[in-house]
Amino acid sequence: MLEVRDVHAYYGESHILHGVSLDVKKGSVSALLGRNGMGKTTTLHSIMGFVPPKQGTITLNGTGIQGKPSYQISKAGVGLVPQGRRIFSNLTVKENLTTTHRPIPGGWDLERIYDMFPRLKERHTSMGGNLSGGEQQMLSIGRALMTNPDILLLDEPSEGLSPLMVREVIKIIKRLKEDGLPMLLVEQNLSMAADLADHVYILNKGKVIFNGPSEEFNQDVRNEFLSLSS
Repeated sequence: MLEVRDVHAYYGESHILHGVSLDVKKGSVSALLGRNGMGKTTTLHSIMGFVPPKQGTITLNGTGIQGKPSYQISKAGVGLVPQGRRIFSNLTVKENLTTTHRPIPGGWDLERIYDMFPRLKERHTSMGGNLSGGEQQMLSIGRALMTNPDILLLDEPSEGLSPLMVREVIKIIKRLKEDGLPMLLVEQNLSMAADLADHVYILNKGKVIFNGPSEEFNQDVRNEFLSLSS
């Protein structure tokens, strides 16, 4: 499905990713964890083409996508739910969804999105900027699904949400997983990540320092690799 191999990425002269490698298998969720500033979002941005790798390869379904423009990577089947939601505040809910729609037979369309997110159907004429944080996150996920991706990248989907909305987001991701959609999840909520992921990667200073199935992501691993003192 998605294979990232020995990726090095830079912001200007700053070397951010130092040989990152990871995989997302068909129908599975991989979690990419780490403290702030360790390269998680940069990894997603490298996959999406926002920060093209200077070295390494990224393949989706066996086809290399590294170095391509982000719109081509999106067309190749990579969907992104960005950190901070980034919905179009001056467009309605319906316009946010239809603007990104890439129709395929049997794929995601408005009817299917509204079935998964009844609240968005209720608020389809509301401007994006007038939605609550939870509603905006639903819209951000729905907008990404409307591109009919082969894989979904989620960057901190629980950030800034109430506990009630976090539980709702977990339900949504579980439902997508049950439908067979592969996902790469960046998340600070460790309990949420452990609940959702099949495989866990931990980044530190742009390097993968832990790589294992979710069963191995125990408290000892969290203390060793994710504690503030490590």
